[in-house]
Amino acid sequence: MTHADDTGFRLKGWHVLAGFTAAFGIIITVNLVMATQAIRTFPGLEVKNSYVASQEFDDRRAEQQALGWTIFADWQDGMVHLSITDADGPVRVRDLHAVVGRATHVNDDVEPAFAFNGTVYEAPLDLGPGNWNIRMTALAEDGSRFQQRVILHVNR
Repeated sequence: MTHADDTGFRLKGWHVLAGFTAAFGIIITVNLVMATQAIRTFPGLEVKNSYVASQEFDDRRAEQQALGWTIFADWQDGMVHLSITDADGPVRVRDLHAVVGRATHVNDDVEPAFAFNGTVYEAPLDLGPGNWNIRMTALAEDGSRFQQRVILHVNR
């Protein structure tokens, strides 16, 4: 059964089929593009072997907690500041490795050259708008290893 309007257009079954096919084609295409982008931009890999990492987790956590460190990071006026403190005040570490990047992908990751100024570690860095993290690994003077993902508070 077809219906005609004032212009003489008759909606036929193939019109409806074409409309449904086009609509679902667009939905499927968008979903495939979004899924591809999600997989391509975020590897999802935190550790190479999760079983081995889980076996060492409690020991690493206890070692880190024994240090008593508090970590805070912010960015202001083109400088990233990474504060490591304990009960006695600012901490200077034996070795610091830090990667500044986005939470969702690694395309913008950068490893700034942090320098200790007597109070905090700082490095010049231009950041775009959005959510930023610091993935840091520090080696304490006693050889204890400290790893943490720190939210970078951006003050504009």
